[in-house]
Amino acid sequence: MTAFRRTALTHAPHHTPTRPAPTRRTSARHRGTALGVVAVGALLLAACGSDGDDAGMNGMNHAGGTSSAAAPTGAAGSGGFNDADVTFAQTMIPHHRQALEMAELADGRASDAGIKDLAGAIEKAQDPEISTMTGWLKSWGRPTTAHSMAGMDMAGDGMMSGKDMTELKALKGREFDTMFARMMIDHHNGAIAMAKTERSDGENTDTKKLAGDIVTGQSAEVKRLRSILDRL
Repeated sequence: MTAFRRTALTHAPHHTPTRPAPTRRTSARHRGTALGVVAVGALLLAACGSDGDDAGMNGMNHAGGTSSAAAPTGAAGSGGFNDADVTFAQTMIPHHRQALEMAELADGRASDAGIKDLAGAIEKAQDPEISTMTGWLKSWGRPTTAHSMAGMDMAGDGMMSGKDMTELKALKGREFDTMFARMMIDHHNGAIAMAKTERSDGENTDTKKLAGDIVTGQSAEVKRLRSILDRL
């Protein structure tokens, strides 16, 4: 009995285990995973293409129907512009420059504290506005100076003549304070009139906003200057 069992065990056939074939459910799961990967890849490609298109649109400057890769500093991007906007910027730039020149004369000449403070406020406000308006004109493809003004001594819109500026430079103390206040009142009133014209005739949102700020700010300064004159 023992010999028979040993022989039977020795000659028993050896079967190599086989891996069961994948079920339909497993195959379907693999196919679903593959399709998901493809779908995600397609979405990523579409997103990249959309970003590229948006970047191209954002680089366009729609003011005046022109486009550029990047608008210069101070570019007015809120809507289009018209001739009134261009004229306002071209004429207000030299107007501001003369106000800065007058304000700089106060250093070492003015004696009244109110005049000194106002001169500093004018420099602080109008110098950045010149940069802003210059940026607008460049973004619009327009010259920063009107051709009719090039080389001319402007005397309109409150602008002082060369003679006026020479007289102011020669004064000091109370005489300077008095003439400075009178000249700056006229100068500011000219700027206020120009700004009101832009508010009514202009098109560009940013330009009209600056015009409104000029009307408000310089009207307040005119009141201060008149108060100073009353006590000088």
